[in-house]
Amino acid sequence: MQPFLLLLAFLLTPGAGTEEIIGGHEAKPHSRPYMAFVQFLDEKSKKRCGGILVRKDFVLTAAHCLGSSINVTLGAHNIKEQERTQQFIPVKRAIPHPAYNPKNFSNDIMLLQLERKAKRTTAVQPLRLPSSKVQGDSGGPLVCKRVAQGIFSHGRINGTPPGVYMKVSHFLPWIKRTMKCL
Repeated sequence: MQPFLLLLAFLLTPGAGTEEIIGGHEAKPHSRPYMAFVQFLDEKSKKRCGGILVRKDFVLTAAHCLGSSINVTLGAHNIKEQERTQQFIPVKRAIPHPAYNPKNFSNDIMLLQLERKAKRTTAVQPLRLPSSKVQGDSGGPLVCKRVAQGIFSHGRINGTPPGVYMKVSHFLPWIKRTMKCL
């Protein structure tokens, strides 16, 4: 969980203590090649979330990360710098779970279909989904044995536990059906 603290620091709003890593350490560059940085606009401002590249053309994130002009950056170690490993890809279609409820965050999961397929590199690799047999940032993954087990939905503003994750395996039929149809 500690490697995700660096990404969390970049995803917090400016002025929210993002100048340093708290309670963790910087991850080895590109050691999490499935991580996605999701930017979008809501009614008021630019927002940011995390996500998981689950196929060359799909990112899995939280449904509350829905807005307009959604873009994904893959292959980034430091999102504040332009790196040759980065791939910037606009989102073609955002597909929140049909039963998502923004009032209580139930079914807070969404697929983002990318405008074009990501190029596989050492810095950009999809993460396997679990078979049908979880603190992070919105849309960020809970990974166990290199398999996506959860998508961070919500938690306390100060980042202290507990955090709530959507269990990816519960949504597998919807994820697979949706990606197959597009």
